[in-house]
Amino acid sequence: MMRNMLAAALMLGAAALPSPALAQQATINQSIAGTRLDINAVGEVTRVPDVAVITAGVVSRSANASSALQDTADKMQRVLAALKRAGVESRDIQTSNVSLNPEYRYPENQAPQLVGYTASNSVTVRFRDLKNSGTILDALVAQGSNQISGPSLIVDKPEAALDEARAKAIAIGRARAEIYARGLGLRVVRVVAINESGGYYAPPPPPPPAPMAMERSAAYTKIEPGEQKLQVNLSMTFELQ
Repeated sequence: MMRNMLAAALMLGAAALPSPALAQQATINQSIAGTRLDINAVGEVTRVPDVAVITAGVVSRSANASSALQDTADKMQRVLAALKRAGVESRDIQTSNVSLNPEYRYPENQAPQLVGYTASNSVTVRFRDLKNSGTILDALVAQGSNQISGPSLIVDKPEAALDEARAKAIAIGRARAEIYARGLGLRVVRVVAINESGGYYAPPPPPPPAPMAMERSAAYTKIEPGEQKLQVNLSMTFELQ
């Protein structure tokens, strides 16, 4: 009889335990003696971007593959030399694409005929001196770059700005909690939990450049940095009494 009673007690205790999926939620609920309030708050700041990212490349066509590749290699060497002369550091230049593709002609009712090859070579470049980036772009075109895409403008070191956005989000969340508490005739006792999501929203990378004919003109290429938003999202849980 005692053995059966002990077994039944153990089974009852096991059934009362929360499942792993519910354990965290149950713990939070048990820790709140008053009313639980969940708030979403967004903190936002603006900064002027200080880095421009562009893709610059060269495209060559030739009857044979080796000539097409050699021509793009020669042009890219001139492009890289122009970047170095302009003061762009090696750490800010990265090869992003090297490709070789056959070109065919499709006569009616005949097999495709190989007519040549197209080779392309492109680099991704980070300009840290936005005032001179337009001049550098013009110089790249003059040195044979016939593919240019971008720029994407970013804030290079956003940590301090993000901390400012976090402080704003916290202040907004607390202020909203106070509004709810006053409306309910309660007071905010404490913050139970905070969860951060989102963060620095950089612009999307520039699309792959499409071949295009470019000629150097007297007009000066100018890049306007404008402003960029940096954002932090917070989920905050308060206890009201």
